[in-house]
Amino acid sequence: MNFAPRHDPAAEPLTPLGSSERNRWLVSDSRADLVRQPAAPRPVTLRADGKVISIDLARSAIIIVDMQNDFCHPDGWLAHIGVDIAPARAPIEPLRRLLPVLRDCRLPVIWVNWGNRPDRLNLSPALLHVYKPSGAGVGLGDALPRSGARVLERGSWSAAVVEELAVSSPDIEVAKYRMSGFQDTELDSILRNLGVTTLMFAGVNADQCVLCTLQDANFRGYDCLLLQDCTATTSPDYCLAATLYNVRQCFGFVVRSDEVLSELSQVQRSRGETS
Repeated sequence: MNFAPRHDPAAEPLTPLGSSERNRWLVSDSRADLVRQPAAPRPVTLRADGKVISIDLARSAIIIVDMQNDFCHPDGWLAHIGVDIAPARAPIEPLRRLLPVLRDCRLPVIWVNWGNRPDRLNLSPALLHVYKPSGAGVGLGDALPRSGARVLERGSWSAAVVEELAVSSPDIEVAKYRMSGFQDTELDSILRNLGVTTLMFAGVNADQCVLCTLQDANFRGYDCLLLQDCTATTSPDYCLAATLYNVRQCFGFVVRSDEVLSELSQVQRSRGETS
């Protein structure tokens, strides 16, 4: 009597299934392997204010908030309404030095930028009131008189990252329309798919969108590092002082980008020596 060979599911080739190599299954017609392969730790040690901390580069990312033309360019919205944007441009140079090194060390670079729908249906009256309290003037989604560009409209020049900080092809972009980059966006899902637990924060304004995003990250269990020289605000000095105090006291750590660069340069040298 002839018997058909017994099918062995373990012999079937498995296909990766998942948008990130850090969070994926292996599947076939008869099998589903749900075991995620852990990333090998890549620890570095940094000096924060008052404490030495160690982080795992394999589980870290940087979030850059609102470094956009409407906030940081002389022809943008804030400059049009009379705000001195010089402080908002201060993070550009330190970020220009830091971002290539972070990318070389395979850290995800995530741009979280304000981006209104053209019909403004994602904006409540309360949000519109913040920047247009009397109903007059140029607020969110309105056209600037000189250029006609609509304030922070998604996909427009107004909402684009300033040209000095070119977005690289591996970078990730998330549009927000609240002070927090986590509110009603896909940011948390992206971070969990990437297997990220530690977040560096940069951008503007430190006391508003940066702080709100950092706080929400802390509330969700992420480890938070504020890059002091890569973060700024057009608010009065006491607002920045209060922000730094609250981050140190309640929400995470404050470090400087030159400290991060110093440690990552050692990682790069070690990698070159062993390659």
